[in-house]
Amino acid sequence: MCVRMLTLLVLIGLTPVVPAHARVASAHIARVSTPVAVLEDVDVRLDWPPGASAGELSLRAGRVRADDLGYRWRDLRWTCPLQRGEQGRWQCEGRLSQAGAAPVRLAVAIDVARTEARLAAGRSSLSLARNAAAPDLTRVDLVQVPVQWAQALVAQAWTDARLKGGRLDGRLDLRVPEHGPLQVSGPLRLDGLSLDTADGRIAAEGVSAAMRIDYRQFPRQTFITLGGELRGGEMLAGNAYIALPDMPVGLDLAARRRPDGTWELPELAWNDGSALQVRGALGLDSTLDLRDASLQLRSDDLAPLQARYLSGWLGLAGLADLRMAGAASAHLEMRAGALHEAGMELRGVDLRDGRDRFQLLGVSGHPVLSGDVRRDSSLGWHGGALHGLPFGKAAFPLRSEDGAIALSRPVTVPALGGGLTFEALNLRPPQQEHGLAFDFGLSVENLDIGQLATAMHWPAFQGNLSGRIPRVRYAEDRLDFDGTLTAHIFDGSVEVSGLSMERPFGTAPTLSADIALDDLDLQALTGVFGFGEITGALDGHIRDLRLVDWSPQGFDADLHTDPQWRGRQRISQRAVQDLSSVGGGQGLGSSLQAQALKLFDDFGYRRIGIRCHLAEDVCRMDGLGSAGAGFIIVEGKGLPRLTVVGFNRRVDWPTLVKRLGDVTRGESKPVFQ
Repeated sequence: MCVRMLTLLVLIGLTPVVPAHARVASAHIARVSTPVAVLEDVDVRLDWPPGASAGELSLRAGRVRADDLGYRWRDLRWTCPLQRGEQGRWQCEGRLSQAGAAPVRLAVAIDVARTEARLAAGRSSLSLARNAAAPDLTRVDLVQVPVQWAQALVAQAWTDARLKGGRLDGRLDLRVPEHGPLQVSGPLRLDGLSLDTADGRIAAEGVSAAMRIDYRQFPRQTFITLGGELRGGEMLAGNAYIALPDMPVGLDLAARRRPDGTWELPELAWNDGSALQVRGALGLDSTLDLRDASLQLRSDDLAPLQARYLSGWLGLAGLADLRMAGAASAHLEMRAGALHEAGMELRGVDLRDGRDRFQLLGVSGHPVLSGDVRRDSSLGWHGGALHGLPFGKAAFPLRSEDGAIALSRPVTVPALGGGLTFEALNLRPPQQEHGLAFDFGLSVENLDIGQLATAMHWPAFQGNLSGRIPRVRYAEDRLDFDGTLTAHIFDGSVEVSGLSMERPFGTAPTLSADIALDDLDLQALTGVFGFGEITGALDGHIRDLRLVDWSPQGFDADLHTDPQWRGRQRISQRAVQDLSSVGGGQGLGSSLQAQALKLFDDFGYRRIGIRCHLAEDVCRMDGLGSAGAGFIIVEGKGLPRLTVVGFNRRVDWPTLVKRLGDVTRGESKPVFQ
């Protein structure tokens, strides 16, 4: 907008001296060149009646170009009453319009020594003053000026920026020397800035600032220095989201735009008190992606970092609710887009997931990630928990080279009375289009299933869990386990294989696995679940198990008694009733024969079996074989001989889960036919 003022002042300077007896004077000028702007197709007209104290001045410019500032206008018009005041000072104020924009008020005052102009629209005004003794300097005062007025000037240094809202106040010096760079400098106050880019990668909303700016535009380079404070508002740059606090945050930077469109920031300082301090230098490519960096960061209080600076990255990792405490320092060195070295010093850091999935307490150490030569470091913690399962103190010796970090030797983490031994851990942080990836070997040694059951609020299982997974791989938000985990419970074993997870740290994690059961002691098992009493051994499998957000979505289950069992096989009346309730079966009825059978505490059986294929929230039920329209759940043996038959082959999964819950709580009330 300041160019608009100057171009109009040039036009006024071209207005001819009008004799006292003249009524109308006019001129057409094909082209006017000034240090700031070029005007084309210019018309000047002055209508001054004889004896009048003022005349009407009309100015029109078909095209105006201020290439150094990026402004262009078409059909610019200004009409005002021109009058001459004391000491030869000319004054004119009137309506200024241009094609496609709302009109504003322009006031101009000129004498031999000084030129002044004021542009006003509502509460917003932009005033210029220029002294003839310093013709290359223009003083610009801004009062509540919409930031959109600076769109063209900002686009000179940042082509993709779109200024959407905010107000400017300040006093700037605009220098346009005949030989030398365009320079804009001075204090500037910004309230409620909103901007974005067409691709949405960079945005700001409600940002306020008090800055001192020095902007210099050379033919092929741009230099900018900024110093001052930011306050409030939000900023987005790629995955980085910053929510500024209400208290001032100091910012100082120097930047240079090279002829190839890349940026160099040789000086950068960010001061957010104890939350975050940053010092260093950056290099950006023409799309503002990071190419070079030498940064030092420090936080003496990690608690505010999640909300102010890390929520964007943490949200992508499914950790938006992470709470942090403690202190940390970090450094980053990048060269030509490749990592040279990144490191941290952690001091008593506590990490707690807001959804109670994990916590790490007392994390300390100085892990280093090297992009080239080998570097040794360490990391440890005092303890923590994973999905409510506690684990103990551990220390990890680390080595890093070629952009990856690895364990120097196996480390055992105490957990549930046993231990988890991590072998050959290799971790590669996110790089360009590739996300976080890691792999490791894992040995599980004698975890106490009783402690596990207590922590998970399961029935009082007893036993231990052991096994070895040669390799665990995480990439593209998927976790895959090789090998088998074996739990020794109820004098038998449960083996888990084919274990994998999708989005393990994100929303709605999905788990897949195959489970095999062998020789579980049914008497101990039914006793724990309160499922009546059955003696014998249980075999079976749960194949293609799929849990979404820890809720079953599909599986193929087959549970049956072990045909090789040589001990007693008895089933109590309570167990018969519970099995009937779960399977929709026909057990002890109300006939005279059934009343007689109720005199017995338990019955012998030959086989027990039940199957469920879960899909789309419906369980297709089956058993040992068909029995007319039904399926056999319990095949009796001896006298009295009892057979339990199920008739409902399609059971709503939530209904089945409720039945199982009622059974284990002793609340089942089966209806027998």
